[in-house]
Amino acid sequence: MSLRNQPDFERTLADYFRNRLEECGRELEPLPQEDTLWYMGSMLARFGDSDELFTYDQGQLGIRPLALLYKDAHEAASDWERCQILRQLGDLALFLGGLFPDNYARRGIRQDYFIGMGGGAYDYLADNARDNRHVFSELAAMFGRLLELVARACAKEHPYDAHDVLELYQRWRRSGDPRLAKELGRLGIVLPKAEGRH
Repeated sequence: MSLRNQPDFERTLADYFRNRLEECGRELEPLPQEDTLWYMGSMLARFGDSDELFTYDQGQLGIRPLALLYKDAHEAASDWERCQILRQLGDLALFLGGLFPDNYARRGIRQDYFIGMGGGAYDYLADNARDNRHVFSELAAMFGRLLELVARACAKEHPYDAHDVLELYQRWRRSGDPRLAKELGRLGIVLPKAEGRH
């Protein structure tokens, strides 16, 4: 029996995204592996924390461009460091390319850029990462289709879309407001008891 089928399993933001990816992923042929869907759900939840998404560079808060992450990986001092940077590059390409393609298209950055950067990063990880090589292999092989899956899973079908859920979750993390916790609960997200204000 999987953890998700246990009645007392505590749902989190990552579980919310995993379930959405699983629902929308049923249309894909072949169906992505469960491990891959879990990885993607965790990645979406991780980027829900602005500290994971944004970095400070030259006194400015922003998202490091994929090309600069690629350069950082190329110049990395060790293979471990290179794998960490390429994982961030692949994850960012999947997140940004799936959720904000129109924003980038207006700047002349098309979907094939995200596919090339993200797919290439995951392809390297499939051969060189310490763990999850099978997940990275599938992410590399299906990257274009998984971009569409992220977009569908995060599309607005309900009063809240993925952006709204992430924003609501961040507001709750900062404030601990019980009203926000209740609203997240109505969306099916049970907040971890150990997690407090940040």
